[in-house]
Amino acid sequence: MTDNLRAFVAGMPKAELHVHHVGSASPHVVAGLAARYEGRTSVPTDPDALAKYFEFTDFGHFIEVYLSVVDLIRDAEDVRALTYGVAQDMARQNIRYAELTVTPYSSVRRGIPGEAFMEAIEDARHAAEKELGVTLRWCFDIPGEAGLESAEVTERLALDLRPDGLVSFGLGGPEIGVPRPQFQPFFDRARAAGLHSVPHAGESTGPETVWDALRFLGAERIGHGTQSVKDPALVDHLGEHRIPLEVCPTSNIATRVVERMEEHPIRQMVDAGLVVTVNSDDPPMFGTDLNHEYEVVAALLGLDEAGVAELARNGVRSSFLDDAGKARLLGEIDAHLAGWRREA
Repeated sequence: MTDNLRAFVAGMPKAELHVHHVGSASPHVVAGLAARYEGRTSVPTDPDALAKYFEFTDFGHFIEVYLSVVDLIRDAEDVRALTYGVAQDMARQNIRYAELTVTPYSSVRRGIPGEAFMEAIEDARHAAEKELGVTLRWCFDIPGEAGLESAEVTERLALDLRPDGLVSFGLGGPEIGVPRPQFQPFFDRARAAGLHSVPHAGESTGPETVWDALRFLGAERIGHGTQSVKDPALVDHLGEHRIPLEVCPTSNIATRVVERMEEHPIRQMVDAGLVVTVNSDDPPMFGTDLNHEYEVVAALLGLDEAGVAELARNGVRSSFLDDAGKARLLGEIDAHLAGWRREA
């Protein structure tokens, strides 16, 4: 990775499609919340100690730590501060548009009223667009480990209290022991209400979970899809139907679903002609951000500035941004590349 390419990535306008709300809280924000609830949480109050706290032994340990951070979000003020802080971090990376995966069930079950939660995220969304130039949209996510009750609550919050920024319906958490077909009725109703389907699949399990997401949940994009390359028929299907994969390389290493970066299947995905988008998942927890993920992918694929820009276009084209918004952001990426070439 040359300094020039790193600078190109840093200045490039970007969209991000797979990034979690609580998982994007900066160490400063997390430490501040931990201090607010000191004595009632296991999360360190020292930002430096958080780096050690965020070292995961496996995917199950990651979920355990993640939920301990979720438990720090206890009122609407916390929700608003977290959301706006995430947008500030995105603005520093030249992220112009993001579909933030939000898990309202986790906050509502901790006592935050649904209406107050919606007001907090929407207030932060409007402020982010006006003050930071960052457009946020929401994916309401079922935490699979919490079972069908969480699906019922998430569906109710999405459909009965639907905020203006909501565009999609997802399913996260552990895949092992959480069959996808059981969530079909909830996705059917969400899709009938006009929400897009974007479940996690094929991250910590095999290709069969991706098939289930497609067949039972009507998936329009696949969260992760890391194991898809193990099934040639699935690769053909994803390629034929142009179903994007939300790839998060550093996350896959941190949660040990891929052992070494050199073994990451993104090269196989690209060589097979699949639509690959670059994302950071839970960036502070994994010691990364979206700029770094582009640098990682550029190194893995041997990309120059034009190749990196094309990956960024994939993110925009695969988003649920309106056509005018897509055209505007694609134009910004093209202008950035053209300006870079003139100065080279």
